[in-house]
Amino acid sequence: MSNDVLLGKTVVITGATAGIGLAAACALAEQGARLIGVGRDPVRCEAAGKVIQQANPNAVVQFLQADLALQSEVRRLATEIGETLTRWGVPGLDVLVNNAGMIASSLQRTSEGIERTLAVNHLAPFLLTHQLLPWLQAARPGRVITTSSESHYRTWINPKRINHPLIYHVLWAYKVSKLENVLFTIEFNRRVTPTRAYAVDPGLVNTEIGLKGTGLLSRWIWEMRRRGGTPAEVPARTIAHLACAEDLTDAPYWYNGAPKQPSRAARSEKAARELWEVSCELCGIEW
Repeated sequence: MSNDVLLGKTVVITGATAGIGLAAACALAEQGARLIGVGRDPVRCEAAGKVIQQANPNAVVQFLQADLALQSEVRRLATEIGETLTRWGVPGLDVLVNNAGMIASSLQRTSEGIERTLAVNHLAPFLLTHQLLPWLQAARPGRVITTSSESHYRTWINPKRINHPLIYHVLWAYKVSKLENVLFTIEFNRRVTPTRAYAVDPGLVNTEIGLKGTGLLSRWIWEMRRRGGTPAEVPARTIAHLACAEDLTDAPYWYNGAPKQPSRAARSEKAARELWEVSCELCGIEW
């Protein structure tokens, strides 16, 4: 793959300060992309920017801060992204990578009344994509890449209860949010053209996601599991491939650089349609 295949292209990537997001940001910068990285902590954003610049001295990188658990922050972020694109003089956004994610060991609600795992892992990508869609459409075709998970297999969903689960369990809430990522991707492609959406299955990756916002037992379990995971650079290559490849199929779900069939639940048109409608209601938008 040529090192300048994304030269002149602009990419936004959330959750870009560590793990898969940082690895993907480095890979995209190596391909010549202008980058807008998103993180919550300004210190980690600054550190990640330095890592990307050190690996790619000629990279154009701008980090923005936002707490993606809050829809007000997502909307503010979208405005700041638009202002950055305007300042850079670029006509559109070529790629949006919805990578930020979290695990919460207990039921938590944001100040806006949304269950936190749902807010960060599904509604933030859903709303940010909506807010940035004019920029993505201007790029023609523009691409949306969302980091999902193999954990969406063996999972089912009742879209009408996504914000009011009957029982909360840390792993189930995470699995459902990753199923929501795939359903969103597939329904987006049914409803929107010419921008295309893809979901990435990173496999088991050695990152810190299970160590943040979780209890002692959950952290211990993740610490044991992640030792058998691949480096973050492995799924980052799939994200980079989806960002720049010219001969992509219409397959919505990708693993290790190739299409993969998502779960049966993820292929339910009824569930995808209902999730879209409920997500619009929770975000207060028409789409």
